[in-house]
Amino acid sequence: MLTKKLAIGIFAAMAGLSWGTSAYAADAGDWLVRGRIINVNPNDDSGEVTGISGSGVSVDSATTVELDFTYFLNNNLALELILATTSHDINGAGTVASLGKVVDTMVLPPTLTLQYHSDISEGVRAYAGIGVNYTLFYSEDGTGAFEGADVDLDSSFGLAGQVGFDFDLNKDWFLNVDVKYISIDTTAEINTGTSILKVDADIDPWVFGIGIGTKF
Repeated sequence: MLTKKLAIGIFAAMAGLSWGTSAYAADAGDWLVRGRIINVNPNDDSGEVTGISGSGVSVDSATTVELDFTYFLNNNLALELILATTSHDINGAGTVASLGKVVDTMVLPPTLTLQYHSDISEGVRAYAGIGVNYTLFYSEDGTGAFEGADVDLDSSFGLAGQVGFDFDLNKDWFLNVDVKYISIDTTAEINTGTSILKVDADIDPWVFGIGIGTKF
C-alpha cells in the first residue's frame, strides 16, 4: 500500500514547490509528451500459498519503455497519464523457493496523477504528484512445476505517488528523471487440474525512469 509516511512526504514536496519564486513555464492547455526507460522494482510481500506453511512468492524486477502525456490545467497544476507494459517472473519463496519460477505474466498499469509543477532554477523544473493506478495482469502462464496450469491474477486498484525533474536541453527538448511508488496487490490462483493454489501478494513497486520530452 502507499504508506502514510510516503503520502505525507509527497504532499510536503507539493507544498514546498508551491513556495517557489516562479511558475512552471507552461500555460493552461499545454501538453508535455515524454518517453522514458523505466525500471519497475517490486517492494513485494506475500502471504502463504494455500496449505503450504512458510511458503510465499516473490516478483522479479523488469525494465521497459514508457510513454506519458501531461496536460496543464493552469500554470502549475497538471494531469499526467503513463502508459507502459512489463513482463514479470513470479518465483517461489520461503519453503517453496526451490521451485524457482512458477508463473510469468504481462502487466499493464495505467496510472493517472495530479501534479504540481514549479521552476526551481534556470532551465530546471520540479514536480510532485499523487494519483490512482489500475493494474491489469494478462498472458499469465504457469512455468516449471506448474507448466500448463491455468493461472489467473486479479486486477488491482490503488494509489500512486511521484516526484520528478525536467532539465532543459534546448528550447524544444528536455531531459526528465522521475520516481514513482505504486500500490499494487493481487491474488494469484493456480489451477493444476487436480488442486487449486492461491496466494495474496503485495507488489508495490518503485518505478525509476529517465527519458526525454517536449512541450506543445
